[in-house]
Amino acid sequence: MSVHLRPEEIEAESFRLIDAEVGPHPWSPAEWPVVRRVIHTSADFDYSRSMFFSPDAVARGVAALRKGRGIVTDTTMALAGIAKPRLDSFAIAASCLVADPVVAKVAAKLGVTRSTIAMRTAAADPANGIFVIGNAPTALFELLRLVREEGLRPGLVVGLPVGFVGAAESKEELVREAAGYGIPFITNQGRKGGSNVAAAVINALLIMAEEERF
Repeated sequence: MSVHLRPEEIEAESFRLIDAEVGPHPWSPAEWPVVRRVIHTSADFDYSRSMFFSPDAVARGVAALRKGRGIVTDTTMALAGIAKPRLDSFAIAASCLVADPVVAKVAAKLGVTRSTIAMRTAAADPANGIFVIGNAPTALFELLRLVREEGLRPGLVVGLPVGFVGAAESKEELVREAAGYGIPFITNQGRKGGSNVAAAVINALLIMAEEERF
């Protein structure tokens, strides 16, 4: 491979290699760009089998982005991984409250994780509508509690927490419960996930949102 390839050429060649290695797959034309970008970000082909989309999740997620719904992440890493110029093109505010000192104080007082309180605080702002979870199962569990008990209706949930304690279970709960409330979501099965792959999902949707605009 030439070391003089431009970034866009490297990306195009990476996608070509991914397409060739995965071969025939069950993903729709709307879903495959998301799955492919997750594989591109992680170099993990397990995602070609483990990703899960609610019906019309991509279309509804793109619509939420085009409306400028605020994005909330559970980690600063996920926040940093989302392409800022694309956010700016839709005037989308993106935030992560897990390091907020007030959030930390409330979490300590209640004896719960900062991720829990960060989701609770962010959900109270009606401008926020897209929740991106790539690390903390407790954030996803709290988000689902808010859906059940407080009537929260996100425009999209990207639920890709990673780890050994609660990660797979929180995704299973997302699949079980979100559909009943008509909430679009993108997730995967199992322990794998991470802030980088959660950000990759949003970046794929942002690209689609830009393409639809013209």
